[in-house]
Amino acid sequence: MTATASAPSAARVRATALLPRLALVLATLLATLFTAASPATAHAALTASDPQDGAVVATAPSQVTLSFSEQVAMDGDSIRVLDPQGRRVDTGELRDMCSGNVIRYGTALHSGLPGGTYTVAWQAVSADSHPISGAFTFSIGAPSATSVTLPTRQAGGGPVGIAYGVARYAAYAGFSVLVGGCAFILLCWRRGAAQRPLQKLVVRAWVTLTAATLTMLVLRTPYTGSGKFADAFDLNGLRAVLETKTGASLVSRLLLLGAAALFIAVLFGVYARRLQASAAAPQDKGSGKGEGAGADAGDTDTSDLTFGLAIGGTVVSAGIAATWALSEHASTGIQSAVAMPVDILHLLAVAAWLGGLATLLVALHSAPGMEREAVRRFSTVAFVSVVVLAVTGVYQAWRQLGSWSALTGTDYGRLLVLKVGLVAVLLGVAWLSRKWTGRLAVSADTAKPVKVVAPRDVSRETEPVTVPADPRRAAQLARQRAARERAQEKRVRDSDPDRTGLRRSVLAEAGIAVVLLAVTTVLTSTEPGRAVEQEASRGSTAAAVPDRAIKVTLPFDTGGRNGKGEVRLELDPGRVGANTLHLWAEAPDGKPLDLPEIKVAFTLPAKDIGPLPLIPDRAGPGHWSSSGVQLPLAGEWRIDVTVRSSDIDQTTVQKTVKIG
Repeated sequence: MTATASAPSAARVRATALLPRLALVLATLLATLFTAASPATAHAALTASDPQDGAVVATAPSQVTLSFSEQVAMDGDSIRVLDPQGRRVDTGELRDMCSGNVIRYGTALHSGLPGGTYTVAWQAVSADSHPISGAFTFSIGAPSATSVTLPTRQAGGGPVGIAYGVARYAAYAGFSVLVGGCAFILLCWRRGAAQRPLQKLVVRAWVTLTAATLTMLVLRTPYTGSGKFADAFDLNGLRAVLETKTGASLVSRLLLLGAAALFIAVLFGVYARRLQASAAAPQDKGSGKGEGAGADAGDTDTSDLTFGLAIGGTVVSAGIAATWALSEHASTGIQSAVAMPVDILHLLAVAAWLGGLATLLVALHSAPGMEREAVRRFSTVAFVSVVVLAVTGVYQAWRQLGSWSALTGTDYGRLLVLKVGLVAVLLGVAWLSRKWTGRLAVSADTAKPVKVVAPRDVSRETEPVTVPADPRRAAQLARQRAARERAQEKRVRDSDPDRTGLRRSVLAEAGIAVVLLAVTTVLTSTEPGRAVEQEASRGSTAAAVPDRAIKVTLPFDTGGRNGKGEVRLELDPGRVGANTLHLWAEAPDGKPLDLPEIKVAFTLPAKDIGPLPLIPDRAGPGHWSSSGVQLPLAGEWRIDVTVRSSDIDQTTVQKTVKIG
């Protein structure tokens, strides 16, 4: 008996000694992931600018415009234009020029800008909650020296970005353990509601998720702005955050966590007491039921409350999961109406599997009385969760990647491959755990004593306990009794080799799950492969890509008085079907040129289509526009612009553009 007990004890000592090293390795890995990951590259990306990066223009533009691949949030301070001396030359007024699928913002420039190199610095928040920023230069007349240094810090980077990323990870981990722990208790081991270790685990998960959500809300202003921790106390910034979609999601999560606190109070209060009362009922004593059959004695007395807790817990859990789905990658891009509920299912399946795994590990370590049937039930729950994860994960991968090349050619694809590899390893270890579960079931069927209990000194238990008068002596005796009880619990726990093997395999699963959750956190902050490839294609064929306005500048000279200038033409979105046409005529000094007449014609020579004549409407001094310009086919279209500066002076200039 002594030899048998010493072997597990020695193994336990070795395992305990390895725990700090394992924690250090995991902490180092998490730190590497968070610091090596690019600072929150997001779904939206800059696709065009006017003027373009590095462009040299003859005259000072009246405005600077930026086009993006997805919807972004900007304010009056989001676009800054600086002259060579570093002085701001924009008006600070943001112009929303979005139309249909075209996402474009701009800012007006002061008139009379001198020649030289100008710097444009911009910052925005993508629709999936991630900040993006950038800078470029253009020159008027000729390039010049500039005292402005292009910013090297990206939005969402630096110490604030790392802190925000850690809070994101803590939020995911807290959610998984909170939901998975409660699901484990209700679905697998209801008597666990009265177990102190499980109660502590779930409550700490709730505290972690709440604290992480508050941290993200407070850090949101510096995370999307200056990158300085001091701005976390800016009340105006916090007010602005609360008006955004991300701020509303974080506040909604906090409100739902209040409902979750009430759920936890009922689960570990009324529900646990009813289960204990049912288990202590006289009709349950001496019934002779086996451990598996009597796993949840008194279920009939708590069935209504169990059903109510299951429904309420599902609603609250889905609501908390929705706060991620409604504000991150699932809320943008294609099929968002389908992607958001799929993302909710994915998060719930992750929580049921990984959070339940953590709960099982705690139960195996701290609750020797847990029935074998509870382990078998969790095995079924884990299998269903993995199936849901596989189905939803395949859909999400298709939606975010779009092509096989993005799987290896983008950061998102490579992270996804790493995640799939970790899941495969986790499933392999889970298969070993399932074998240990099967051995538990076999031992439960073949062995009469299904629970090994160490011998107890009954005489000592029945003797009256004399409390010493010395308080220090009394405290010492209390500590000794507690130590004996803990030692007895460990002997009971370690006397079952099958349970010990299962506990070790589950510990290995939990370690892999920690790394998997870290990779998932970084993955949710990375620009999807589909967006990266779309951005690359826009850069290579700008004039032929749908949903991207075509802009051309046509110099003209009618030969008469005031007959020189240029026409700026914009065709939006520059694709087959309906388009909106804008024309601006400017004199050589950059002032609007109000011409008596201007006409446009579209011709597609390859298909013998056209010319299709068009007379735009005057929208203002030197500005004409026309909506509903129909281009029936894709191809190389010739645009003829006829300019008349007097009754007898006119000219026609043309440009060929590619329509997609």
